[in-house]
Amino acid sequence: MSPRTIRLRLDGAASADRSYAIVVGQGVIDSLGSALTALAARRAIVVADEAIAATHAARAIASLGRAGVETTLLVVPAGEASKSAAEAARLWNELARLAVDRRTHVVAVGGGVVGDLTGFVAATFARGLPLWQVPTTLVAQVDSAIGGKTGINLDTGKNLVGAFWQPRGVVADIDTLATLPDREFTSGLAEVLKYGVILDADLFAWLEANAPAIRRRDPAALLHIVERSAALKAHVVERDEHETSGLRAILNYGHTFAHAFETAAGYGTLLHGEAVAIGMAAAARLAAALGRVGPDVVARQDALLTALGLPVAANDLSWTPPVADELITIMGRDKKTVDGRLRFVLPTRIGHVELVDDIDAALVRSVLNS
Repeated sequence: MSPRTIRLRLDGAASADRSYAIVVGQGVIDSLGSALTALAARRAIVVADEAIAATHAARAIASLGRAGVETTLLVVPAGEASKSAAEAARLWNELARLAVDRRTHVVAVGGGVVGDLTGFVAATFARGLPLWQVPTTLVAQVDSAIGGKTGINLDTGKNLVGAFWQPRGVVADIDTLATLPDREFTSGLAEVLKYGVILDADLFAWLEANAPAIRRRDPAALLHIVERSAALKAHVVERDEHETSGLRAILNYGHTFAHAFETAAGYGTLLHGEAVAIGMAAAARLAAALGRVGPDVVARQDALLTALGLPVAANDLSWTPPVADELITIMGRDKKTVDGRLRFVLPTRIGHVELVDDIDAALVRSVLNS
C-alpha cells in the first residue's frame, strides 16, 4: 500500500510557511531523515519514552543518520506522569546543556504524552524550535500529533499549561501500531470513533461494518482509519487553528467528562482513550436527557464502543470511580468552562455535534450517577 499524504494548510501570507504534510503509511518512519533535510536540518534532538527508545526511536535516529543529520536522543519515563512541569524543566536544561540553537530540530517519537510534552518544550525553549511529530500510538496518529496543541498537566487538571505550536511535519507509520499492547491499541480507537460522531456519519458506519478487521489490526483497515481521521483533524485545524471560532472545540467531544475522570483517578489509572470512551457515553446520555438526541443514538454509540472493545461506563474497568461532585468540581476548571458555567460538546445526530452552554450541574450529576 502506498503512503498517503494529507496537507494541513494554514492560510494567509504570514502563515503559509507553517503548512505541513501528514504522511501516513507502512514504513514511512524510514523517510524521516529526507523530510528533515528537505528543510535544511543538520542537527536534531529526538525525544522518546523509555518503552520505545530501542525500537521506533532507533529507527528514526537511523533514518536521520543516513540523511546526514547529527542526532541526540533524550529519553523520558513512560506514562502520563511525564507530562509534568518537572519533566519539562529537565528537558529544557538538557537542551541548554547541549547548546541547542533555533536551527536545531526537535523530533517527538512516541505517543500523546511524548508528543504533548516535547511539543511544549519545543514551543518554549529559545522561544521556539522546529518540531516534528512521529506518533507511534493510534491516539497520537489520529489526534494528538496533529494540529499543534502541546501541553503538560498540573495536579489540579489535565493540559492546563500549554501552547499552540505547529510541527513542520507529521510522520505516522502504521507499522508501529502492531507493537502496541492490546489495551493501548483499543484505547486509541475511541478517538477514531469520535470523528464519526462529530463529523462523519459515513466513517461511523464504516467502523460498525469493519470492527473485526480493525480489532485484528488489518493493515488496510488501519491505513483507512488513520488517514481518514487525520484528514478530518486537519480540516478542523485549518478552519480554527487556535480554537477561537468554536469549531475546533468539537474535537473535545467526550473530553470534558474524560479529563475529569483522568484527573480524579490520578494520571495513568485510565488510559486517555478509555476515559474518552466513558466520556462520550456520558455525553450522549446528557444529550438525550436534554432532548437533543433520541435513545437510538445512545444505543448505537454504545454498541460501537462495545464492538471496538471500549468501556461505556466507569464501572466497566477495574478501578473505583470518583464521586459525581468531585468530577463536577474538576469540570468547573475545564478550559471550555466560561464564568463557572459548564459547557459540553453534545451530539444532535451521528455525524454532528454542537457546543452547548450553561448546563445544569444537577443534570450532569444525574448522568454521572446513572
